[in-house]
Amino acid sequence: METRLQELRARLQEIDDLNSAAAVLGWDQSTYMPPGGAAARARQLATLSRLAHMKSTDPELGRLLAELMPYAEQLPYEHPDAALIRVAQRNYERMTRLPTDLVSEIAAHTAASYHAWTQARPANDFATMLPYLERTLELSRRVADCFPGYEHPADPLIDFSDYGMRASVIRDLFARLRAGLTPIIRAIVAQPPIDDSCLRQYYPRNDQLAFGEQIIRRFGYDFERGRQDLTHHPFATKFSVGDVRITTRINEHDLGDGLFSTLHESGHAMYEQGIEPAFEATPLCNGVSAGVHESQSRLWENLIGRSRPFWEHFYPELQQTFPQQLGNVPLDTFYRAINRVQPSLIRTDADEVTYNLHVMIRFDLELALLEGTLKLRDLPDAWNARYAEDLGVTVPDYRDGVLQDVHWFGGLIGGAFQGYTLGNILSAQFLAAARAAHPAIDDEIGRGEFATLHGWLRENIYRHGSVFTPTELIERAAGGPMQIEPYLTYLRTKYSAIYGIDLSS
Repeated sequence: METRLQELRARLQEIDDLNSAAAVLGWDQSTYMPPGGAAARARQLATLSRLAHMKSTDPELGRLLAELMPYAEQLPYEHPDAALIRVAQRNYERMTRLPTDLVSEIAAHTAASYHAWTQARPANDFATMLPYLERTLELSRRVADCFPGYEHPADPLIDFSDYGMRASVIRDLFARLRAGLTPIIRAIVAQPPIDDSCLRQYYPRNDQLAFGEQIIRRFGYDFERGRQDLTHHPFATKFSVGDVRITTRINEHDLGDGLFSTLHESGHAMYEQGIEPAFEATPLCNGVSAGVHESQSRLWENLIGRSRPFWEHFYPELQQTFPQQLGNVPLDTFYRAINRVQPSLIRTDADEVTYNLHVMIRFDLELALLEGTLKLRDLPDAWNARYAEDLGVTVPDYRDGVLQDVHWFGGLIGGAFQGYTLGNILSAQFLAAARAAHPAIDDEIGRGEFATLHGWLRENIYRHGSVFTPTELIERAAGGPMQIEPYLTYLRTKYSAIYGIDLSS
């Protein structure tokens, strides 16, 4: 049996090496690659994807897993060998449903589409992207068709990102969350707007980058195993446990843009850096789902990085970094500014309270596209109508409308957005569980100390990688299933204090 396990690990390592090589090329495309490399990069990614898929669907791998499954069933459920065989079998069953040519087509197309988007968005050019979107939608439906028996064509795409989730479950969850958020938003919007002009002065790029990196070092992001670079749309990526990178973007006239992008991506990266090293180069060496992953980025960005105790410690350091801009700005003014609630156009810049409406709009639109009830040529109008209806804002152009997010232009349509809101919900549950275990966490945050919180997250979430399903991990870490009430309670409590109004009902 040990010989078979060694063979399994060797096969899985080859697959992981190919996928990691593709990830390096993807990172380079988003950071340093010159425009002239786009065509070759699409071809290279297609080749690597094809090779990885061929190895992932090799009948010999299937036979090996069939031989190992009885052994796995004899072991305790969370034993690393049992988990490895179980997750590898699940991945094998998924991959064998997908034709290799389709996987290669998707890799080549999404690389070309991403490159086109980096030029089309600044040019406000939706017409150029429409043919790419049409192909993306076709490919997305072809993927869904490989998994018959689902209730909705989005279900298999969602399942890839958030295993076990379905469109109907998410729709119900979002409807209940919307019902809780709507009265909070209405009450806040009725108040005089908070002045956030202190954030919109000139903040030099290098000083912003240095300050953000100082904070995430304190969080626990290990720069010996990571780095930060600039990109169009911030992301985190992992090539190994020893090489987990993040990207950000800097707006020299908006302090919050780069700072909170850095905090957000560090949450993703610390999750990957915290996975058990013994899982390296296996399917266990990944965050378990998009929702759990986003819970970490949103926890560090918002629940910690926008909290009052956090800035009671770090604001004097920020003032020293930017004395002309913030030297005479009181902490209370700054704290209110970074937590201003204002319906807006851009998801990544949205405040905590309205953010989930942005996600719900995208989720509903991609379901309609997959169903065929919305045509791509009508997508901008549908987008603009939902922004007017849900957020009360007028979309002025494609750039800050339908072209703003990279997901549909650098990936498939379906399964891309629900994780952000699932993560928001889970972030409050996980932080509540950490505080229950360590009541001094808030005092430590006020001293700029994060080792206890980081340690709890590593022990209860990070180290497990994909040993458990998302549902199992959530119940183990949070003490129960995913619930929206802790998140709504967090929002009501925080923003009642900021705006001086009662949001308890």
